[in-house]
Amino acid sequence: MSEENSSQPAAASQEQPATQFALQRIYIKDLSFEAPKSPDIFREQLQPNIDLNINTSHHHLDGDFYEVVLGVTVTAKNDDGVAFIAEVQQAGIFLIGGFDGPSLSHALGAFCPGLLFPYARETLDAVVVKGTFPALMLAPVNFEALYAQEMERQRQQADEPN
Repeated sequence: MSEENSSQPAAASQEQPATQFALQRIYIKDLSFEAPKSPDIFREQLQPNIDLNINTSHHHLDGDFYEVVLGVTVTAKNDDGVAFIAEVQQAGIFLIGGFDGPSLSHALGAFCPGLLFPYARETLDAVVVKGTFPALMLAPVNFEALYAQEMERQRQQADEPN
């Protein structure tokens, strides 16, 4: 039995570092709501056109910790102007360790924002309702597709001659 064990290579020295992914905290970094045409807007028939703007950013904190910030801005425009603007920066602190460069980039650019979006959507809905506007039911967002589009845009930009 000891012969078999002694012929085994030292596994610990050849193993890849273990990957870690854990959500540490979700929080609102910034929240804003404006109804620039109130109270007059409440006397109009509201048929708003909704403009949705989404952006993400991240930065390394220390060790294997990263802050990811999902910014979501909703602008509702009625016939004669802006009914409301609601904006949230939903943030999270994530422990992400043992990932290679592309995997880390994907986690920070697609997976983490996907985890944050339901919180941002709920926060925006709540603040819009408190402004006495109809509930804001934002559709789910495919952050995988947005990340793939951004990676393709960056690849094309890098391929362009200067």
